[in-house]
Amino acid sequence: MKTRVQTTASKLNGIVPSGALSLVVAVLLALLCLQVLWAQEVTRKAISKTAPSYPELAKKMHASGKVKVEAVIAPGGSVTSAKVVGGSPVFEKCAVDAVKLWKFESAPRETKAIIVLDFTDQ
Repeated sequence: MKTRVQTTASKLNGIVPSGALSLVVAVLLALLCLQVLWAQEVTRKAISKTAPSYPELAKKMHASGKVKVEAVIAPGGSVTSAKVVGGSPVFEKCAVDAVKLWKFESAPRETKAIIVLDFTDQ
């Protein structure tokens, strides 16, 4: 492996000046660092939560359960979309409808959050 790296470096030395090569490497490292920082998820606090309604079918069945919802949150704090990623099908629509009304604190960019709603027999 060492021989291959040396061979590639010696080929580049004839084409690209060593100062420019160092600059290219530095720029690539900086871009890699920015990508790692960008990939880190921002945790946002919910400032307004709308409770989900309890479906009539679930009332009749005395059903309870949990629903896991993935919410996409705009920089301003409103939920732009929500989809179920797990849980009881009886409660899916009520869970998504409620999460779409939630408000979060502002952030510099769009984020995603996983929200678990617990439905208990009423």
